[in-house]
Amino acid sequence: MKKGEIVTEQQFFDQVKSYIKSEESLALIRKAYDYAHEKHEGQFRRSGDPYFTHVLSVAYILATLKADPQTVSGGLLHDVIEDCDVSDEEFTAIFGEEIHGLVDAVTKIGNLKIKDQAEYQAANHRKIFIAMAKDVRVILIKLVDRLHNMRTLKFQSPEKQKRIARETLEVYAPIAHRLGLAEIKNELEDLSFFYLDNDKYHEIAHLVENKKSERDKQVKTMIEEISAILEEHHIPFRIFGRSKHLYSIYNKMTVKNKRFDEILDLLAIRIITKTELNCYEILGYIHATYKPIQGRFKDYIAMPKVNLYQSLHTTIIGIDGKIFEVQIRTEEMDQIAERGIAAHWAYKEGQSKSRQQKDIVKELEWLKAFEDEDRDASHYMNDIMNDIFNANIYVMTPKGRVIDLPNGSTPIDFAYRIHTEVGHQTIGALINDVLMPLNTPLKTGDVVSIRTNKNSGPSEDWLKFVKTNNAKNKIRAFLQKKEEQERAEFAKAGEQILKDEIKRRNLDPEILDHKKLETVAPQFQVQSVNDLFYSIGVKSLTVQALIEKLVKQEKKELDSSSLQSVLEKNQAKRRHTNTKTDVYVKGIDTMKIQMSSCCKPVYGDEIVGYVTRGSGIKVHRRDCPNVRSEKARLIDVYWNEDHDNNIKYDTEITIYSKDRAFLVSDIVTVIAQYRATMLSVNIVANRDDLTATALIGLVVDNKDHLETIMANLRKVDSVMDVARAIK
Repeated sequence: MKKGEIVTEQQFFDQVKSYIKSEESLALIRKAYDYAHEKHEGQFRRSGDPYFTHVLSVAYILATLKADPQTVSGGLLHDVIEDCDVSDEEFTAIFGEEIHGLVDAVTKIGNLKIKDQAEYQAANHRKIFIAMAKDVRVILIKLVDRLHNMRTLKFQSPEKQKRIARETLEVYAPIAHRLGLAEIKNELEDLSFFYLDNDKYHEIAHLVENKKSERDKQVKTMIEEISAILEEHHIPFRIFGRSKHLYSIYNKMTVKNKRFDEILDLLAIRIITKTELNCYEILGYIHATYKPIQGRFKDYIAMPKVNLYQSLHTTIIGIDGKIFEVQIRTEEMDQIAERGIAAHWAYKEGQSKSRQQKDIVKELEWLKAFEDEDRDASHYMNDIMNDIFNANIYVMTPKGRVIDLPNGSTPIDFAYRIHTEVGHQTIGALINDVLMPLNTPLKTGDVVSIRTNKNSGPSEDWLKFVKTNNAKNKIRAFLQKKEEQERAEFAKAGEQILKDEIKRRNLDPEILDHKKLETVAPQFQVQSVNDLFYSIGVKSLTVQALIEKLVKQEKKELDSSSLQSVLEKNQAKRRHTNTKTDVYVKGIDTMKIQMSSCCKPVYGDEIVGYVTRGSGIKVHRRDCPNVRSEKARLIDVYWNEDHDNNIKYDTEITIYSKDRAFLVSDIVTVIAQYRATMLSVNIVANRDDLTATALIGLVVDNKDHLETIMANLRKVDSVMDVARAIK
């Protein structure tokens, strides 16, 4: 069927049955088909087509790739959890954990707190890559899903077309390339090119079309000549011309700054033969007949690419001096070249995983190295795309394993791609059996052997020349861990030095309480107790200075729990103290007299009585604002001249000060010095202007006693004023 046509049920199942024969497998796909059809009922695409046509097209393309029954079912079901209000539990109960894992991996992340659209996209891509490391079928579904969306992108808004095309070109096409899916990669690139630069797309398409008849004639003549040579030597083959896709032409014109007629492989021929030996025989006959261009021969059969691509590439000067690129490969190699991992993953009933499938799984294990990194999604994506999907040099281990790396990579980058510990322990490198510096840039075809030493470790200088983000992250992590270990050792030594000195001075070991150490740490410009110990360990802080500060604090500080204990004790004591007043009213002996709770007068204050209804007389200070405007109910009251020294008076004062450490301790110390009993403390700090207001409840002998205390409190550092409190 043609691209863009709507797939019918009959076409889909005909394709599936062309390679899947098991009744059980076909029943699974039928169940997935019916379930997806039911769940997407009533949903439509922007084109106006039923939404189900999209998932059916995805499943159909997967079937053309001969995907297994679970992957085809996953293609049918890949949107039901996201778009059809189907729970994970319901889905798993019907289709099992395996298919749920595939569908969940390609389902967009929901309920995610993100900074912007880019971060959201990166988080979704990271989810797919991590799942892909565990099951490569995830990326097959995602790539085919993206391929069909790109084929129908014309129904989206121009803004969305460009956004999706840009994402496809930057993320999905490189993935397809890395996995050897040439057919999908080429179509994704050309479709993206069409929407991102439509004018240039049509310009190149026009150039190609104008040259088509001339080019076809030249290719046809060359095919006839080569065919005659191969027939003469009885080598099995089929031969055809191939067209380079438009984005590839554009890329060479822009990146390499070449004119259209300078692109060497615009005239290209592919020869498919039976065996690997036939490939080399054909190459020999072609080189014997036509002059090869130096530096343009590549043997990807002897040294396959990481995605298992194999082929012989040569560029020759053909008829009339025209330049041709010739690719020579077997049928199996051709399938792998066009379909990559899909060719290796092609479903064969009754067969277990092939060696190639296991190799692919092994090659994808590098993705797991990024899974636990403490980086946000955008950094994760940058690392993956830079280190893996944009890699363009291929080097080998001595055993022939191919490692792909970005341009400019060094033996250190190579070592970290082999294994983290190999990277850490690297001390030297042989490149093509020659000992070379560790900052030597590698090139395609190099055979690299790493020399290691278990007692060695990475150098900070490596960060100046390594190319891959993976290597940089591993080196930084090692150096950070090493620094933390060294710091911990110095801190442990510093703590022991402090303990030994405290023991030598016969000081109370309680002085080393962490809370006490935390309070003095900022005074030494450090943030934590460990920083204090470390400073002692590296001798940037003397033990004597720290101990002096701790001893001074011990004498000065009264912590909140001790203060609360004192207050409770004083309040209990006050309840058992004589609470008589020393006030009388002339001519009245039977009237109940009480001190007011608002201004709390003490012996010696100027006072006045206020006659209440039913509670006798309340004694106020004359300046109390609560009685200042009263006339009718005020009465003169007097202090007894024969004052009873056993009578104490509750009162309250307000202290206004700058906020600072140990303020409460200093206030309590002054109050204690003048033998007053403290009943309560309430401090409110103002963070805006760094001030504090303290309301202190006291028990004093008289006014003179109180004023002495207030006068000395005003002398305390940071205190701005002290006043009698009035409620």
